[in-house]
Amino acid sequence: MENLLKYIHSLTNFTPDNWCALTPALTTVVFSKDEYLLQAGKVCEALFFVSSGYCRAFYNKDGQDINTAFFFENDIATNINSLATGEKSAFSIQALGPVTAIRFDVKKLREVSLLDPAIEALGRKCLQQIAAKQEKHAAMFKLMSPQERYEFLEEHDPGLLQRVSLTQLSSYLGVARETLSRIRSRR
Repeated sequence: MENLLKYIHSLTNFTPDNWCALTPALTTVVFSKDEYLLQAGKVCEALFFVSSGYCRAFYNKDGQDINTAFFFENDIATNINSLATGEKSAFSIQALGPVTAIRFDVKKLREVSLLDPAIEALGRKCLQQIAAKQEKHAAMFKLMSPQERYEFLEEHDPGLLQRVSLTQLSSYLGVARETLSRIRSRR
């Protein structure tokens, strides 16, 4: 919970009273490798603050997984659209190893945010950060070649390149694994 509190303080001013109001909405959960934080076809009812480990968001199209995001320590993993609309999630979020996360129950979060404007502001800032990350990923695909996407990750997110398998990374970059190997060999 200590890392979560640091994360919260990086986003907004939060008092001990705000923290006391928030804690009933929080639960620490542990996921095993390959376990789902969210499954496609189910409504998203939580935000997950990743305390340790990492996970991925992916679509399954015609039996093939297409990775769209990775979440590491101090990231928030969720499906904004499903959370806001109550529609079923089109993608899954899956642990890629053991993951410890703090689950924000959205129903309880909405209740306490009505009573505490600081909690409402925190929720809004968390969702803004998630949306910004998604926008950056979408811009990579619209504006960069596969080689440029890889170079962008080298410069801006080298930890991702070190922790994610080549298969997962090639899917995230939108290229075949062989193409990614060629890109890497040219570097």
